[in-house]
Amino acid sequence: MNERIVCLDIGDVRIGVAVSDPARIIASPVEVITRVGWGPDTRKIAAICERYDTRLVLSGLPRNMDGTEGFQAEKVRALCAQLEQAGMTVRYQDERLTTVTAEDALIQGGVRRENRKQYVDKVAAAVILQSWLDAHPGGGQQLWEENTDAMDP
Repeated sequence: MNERIVCLDIGDVRIGVAVSDPARIIASPVEVITRVGWGPDTRKIAAICERYDTRLVLSGLPRNMDGTEGFQAEKVRALCAQLEQAGMTVRYQDERLTTVTAEDALIQGGVRRENRKQYVDKVAAAVILQSWLDAHPGGGQQLWEENTDAMDP
């Protein structure tokens, strides 16, 4: 059995959180964290990792449509550097269009417009994580063991 993976969809106001099952097959949305500041955000994420008995964090990395990283990606990497200093192992997954996919899923699920905001970030985190899990059958164990900051293709 593998260690679970906690996935983050990091925004300026909220952080969506999803978690894998221990077999790393299914991603489930967990919660939405309202951003407070670097320290409190890092402690909240660390507490979630502790709850799921993991130190593995997959973060969505916003890229421009041409694949380059912009200012938002820098902010994500900065928070993830804090998480690494707190003892977590962080990897990245391209998150282009995941919020759109999450919105579509909520619409298809019949979630009313006024209620979507409270769900979209954690559903987007689940979309990011599920995409990564689908691309790495067996849980990508070697990627977590490698000491690399490289994003998966």
